[in-house]
Order: sequence, then structure tokens, then C-alpha cells
Amino acid sequence: MWSLPAGYDWLDIHCLPDGQRHRIPNTDNGHVAVSDLAHDQRAVVCFEATGGQEWRLWSYLQDAGVEARQVPPAQVKAFARSLGTRAKTDRIDAELIARFLVFRPEAGRTLPAEHLRLLRALTTKRAQVVEMRKRLLAQIRAHRKSGTAELFEDIDVELKERLDVAITELESRISELLGRYRHLADTARILRSVPGIGPVASSTLIAELPELGALTGEEAAALTGLAPVAQDSGTLRGKRAIAGGRRALRHVMFQAALVASHHNPTLKAFADRLRKAGKPHKVIVTAVARKLVIIANALCKSRREWEHRHP
Repeated sequence: MWSLPAGYDWLDIHCLPDGQRHRIPNTDNGHVAVSDLAHDQRAVVCFEATGGQEWRLWSYLQDAGVEARQVPPAQVKAFARSLGTRAKTDRIDAELIARFLVFRPEAGRTLPAEHLRLLRALTTKRAQVVEMRKRLLAQIRAHRKSGTAELFEDIDVELKERLDVAITELESRISELLGRYRHLADTARILRSVPGIGPVASSTLIAELPELGALTGEEAAALTGLAPVAQDSGTLRGKRAIAGGRRALRHVMFQAALVASHHNPTLKAFADRLRKAGKPHKVIVTAVARKLVIIANALCKSRREWEHRHP
């Protein structure tokens, strides 16, 4: 069992069961060395998700025939707390990741297909540019309130136009990529048949949750970070709260839930019942988002489009 913590210049490796340690440059030659060492010891290589920094190494190991898994940082952190480990260095992280996979051998996920990795890169970049535009618009409003809008008008207009063009181009590339693969196009069509799930939510679901349709509803909600986590002890019943999951997807599903709670007949009725029961707005949105993911998973599993059934 080999593990590598998140890093940029170096790959710190901890090998179980013998406890060997290595530090290898995070370069093409270093990736070859990791592959050779893994082959020599017939090891499974595991590492945390690092926002895409791990993709090159992961791809190389896949092509070299080395089994490699990406494990959730939140689960590794919880495992470290259970061991009473507070110190944090790359060497300590490497050992923790290795021991975590020994403890949970089924954990982690294998490398998604190349077209799914490209789709994830495109949807992530679109979200980043949209956030940039959102911040720019907030700055423009602030300039107007302070009476300085004219000072920055030319710059702000040019920046917004560039961001608008970039978003349009990214959306075009996402649409073209989805249309290139029949299974992806069919999945996008199924997802978009659900009132509340639009082009952004559907493409993000496919990119961030490629397991969609091969999971139970509870598993899909948990991977999205929308499953309520119990906080009970003895006779005490704590407040349930969501935790973990794939943050980028959860954010998009919250936005989809806001639309669905008003325009999806089934989910609107569900949201209305929660409102009448006095549930807070955030609880309602979270519950609708969870229902949306469960519905999306069920439809992808059956390969059928949404059909509203009147009570």
C-alpha cells in the first residue's frame, strides 16, 4: 500500500506494511519512478483529492497499469482525529492516507474516463469565471453607491464583456463535448427533463458525479454532501446537518433546488409542506436539493425521462 499526500513539487510516499518512506519529485520522471516502485511491490497507490493537482500522476499510473485510488480528504481527516493525530506534515499525511485505505479498503474512486475529466475541467472553469463576473458586478454596484462609477466604467464594461464571452465559449464547449458522446447526451437529456435541472446542473452532475445511476439514492445524496448526518448520543437527539461530499456539485444543486421548489410540481408541493411545517428556508432548500439528486439518480438508472404523476 503506497500513499501520496497533496503536494506540488514533491511526492511523499509511505509504504505499508513495511513502513518505507520515499520523497520523489512531482515530475514526469518522478511519475515513472512511482510506477516502477508500485509495480515492484504490487502496491495500490492512494492519494487525496487536491483540486486537480493529482490528475497527471493519476492518468500516468492508470496507463501504466497501476491501481490508483483518490480518497476524500474529509474522511482521512476524520480518521486522523480518531487516531488522536494532530500534527500535520507531508510525511504524516502520507502515512495517514495509507493507513486509512487499509482501514477502509473499499474507499476512494478510480480514475474517470478522459472525456469526463475534460468535462469536469470545463464545468469547473465555467464556475470560476461566473464567480469572477459575480464579484465584478458587486464591485460595479459598490462604485455606483460611492459615486465613482464613471472612473471605472470603461474598465468594468470591457471586463464584463470579456467574461460574458468566456462563459459563452465554455458553455459551447461543454455542449459540444456532451453531444460528442451518445451516452452523455442521453444522460444530459434525461437530467434536463426534470424541472429545476438546467444545462449547468445537468453538466455538473455528469462531471462531478459520474457514478450517477449506479448508486442507491442514499449513496448519491451522501456523495453530494446532502445526506443528513446524525448527532445523537444516548437519549439525546442532536440536530441533523449535512457534511462532506462534493462541494462544487452541492452548490449547483442548491441553485437548482431554488428553481425546482417553485417550478417542479412535485418538489413545489414538497417544499410547501415543509414551509407549512415551519421549517427554515435553508432546511427546505437542502431537502429539495437532496430529492433532486435522488430523482436524478433514479432516472439515470432506469434511463427514463421525468414524468410528473398527479396525486
